[in-house]
Amino acid sequence: MKVKLINHNEEYAVREIINSFFPKEKLDFLTEELCNDCVISEYSFKDNVHTYKAKAIIDCKTYESELTDSVWNKTQLKRAIANCLKEATGIHLPWGLMTGIRPSKVVREHKLTSGDSAVEYLINEFDTDADKAILAAKVEENESAHIAQKFKNGISLYVGIPFCPTRCLYCSFTSQSVAFTNKLVEPYVEALKKEIRETASLPFVKNKVIETVYFGGGTPTALSAEQIDDILCTLKEYFDLKQIKELTFEAGRPDTITKEKLEVLRIHGISRICINPQTINDKTLEIIGRKHTSAAFLEKFALARELGFNHINCDIIAGLPGEGEKDFEKTLSALETIKPDSVTVHTMSIKHGAFLDREYNMYSLSTAETVNNMLNLASDSMAKMNMLPYYMYRQKNMLGNLENVGYCTNRHECLYNIYIMEEVQSIIALGAGGSTKVVNDDSIERVFNVKEVSEYIKRIDEMIERKRSFWEQYE
Repeated sequence: MKVKLINHNEEYAVREIINSFFPKEKLDFLTEELCNDCVISEYSFKDNVHTYKAKAIIDCKTYESELTDSVWNKTQLKRAIANCLKEATGIHLPWGLMTGIRPSKVVREHKLTSGDSAVEYLINEFDTDADKAILAAKVEENESAHIAQKFKNGISLYVGIPFCPTRCLYCSFTSQSVAFTNKLVEPYVEALKKEIRETASLPFVKNKVIETVYFGGGTPTALSAEQIDDILCTLKEYFDLKQIKELTFEAGRPDTITKEKLEVLRIHGISRICINPQTINDKTLEIIGRKHTSAAFLEKFALARELGFNHINCDIIAGLPGEGEKDFEKTLSALETIKPDSVTVHTMSIKHGAFLDREYNMYSLSTAETVNNMLNLASDSMAKMNMLPYYMYRQKNMLGNLENVGYCTNRHECLYNIYIMEEVQSIIALGAGGSTKVVNDDSIERVFNVKEVSEYIKRIDEMIERKRSFWEQYE
């Protein structure tokens, strides 16, 4: 799709709102006259009046919108474009003009600066639907209660295990198939242990209290029980975990879970594990590249309960290829039967670099309206299980420009999820693709590890030196 800006250079804002309607469209910002399949955004200022005009020419039909304001307002610029595209496409955006990834953060900041209702603010300022505004307010309330109790001198650790049994259709994470990179697994474990040891010795880290640890990936349980034990022993030897509140381990894929691995996790005091079905429909599991069945998921969930895990999270996805509302209801019904302690409801996202992104036209994806109906069904189902929404985030290229929401029963929030999404605590990341975030009073600074596993192994000393050099400024 072609885009032309007149008298302004707000390319990022314009791109965000257009992609909300056309998540897969490549936008070309041009200067010449445009004819079809294009959006023109124009701004002018005269006689103390700010005017925002938008024109969309879609399938040889023209749609126009014009708004005025007494002050410069980027939101009005986006609103003019949205009005055109809504008429052109018939698409309704439940989040309206809100394109940021943290709606609850907007609520929190509004509450700090204004006594007005945050719900009304989202509705009036961003054209957000009432039910989404209420959801954001609920999430913020639950998040803030935990943020207020975090350690003042606390940090969290993220440990990345970038291996999976297979790569999912929609995945863009830094992960490798164990079948093809098995020779890298042991060298990776050794490099990771070295980064753990060296990072733990840095003064910045030694002066902090470890509040949460999160093992993610990939699929950490793609490793052997011995390798998992080795990493956990190293972590506990070099980091002081006496005051830790939460230790999460992404068991994730049921086909990687064994009784032996779960027993290792129990011995090391893992307090929260994730066993993720994504869907309970076997046909969909095959399409998306998950090499397990719904029966295997239920079996491994029961095994974890039998071994004493009292906080099991399950991830599911609304809008998977070929699924409709009835398919999604089947997944929700299965969860209601087994009663996990927390559930993260994801909206299907067309992530850059995933196979689905490259071969988008091969698959039948749900409409935005259908996916929103699925999220409403999920909300009702979570309420049946006495779960409250406790964290939320949004991603680019999500179907319907919707949201991912974490629900949990009482006292089963994942603190790590809250801290990292709301950017209220420093997160020290270890492993390939790790992104360390250091949260200061007025800024966030980042230190990155390389993504490629083989490069991480070869350059582990460089990764350690990056952290050491960065933290010298805090000594």
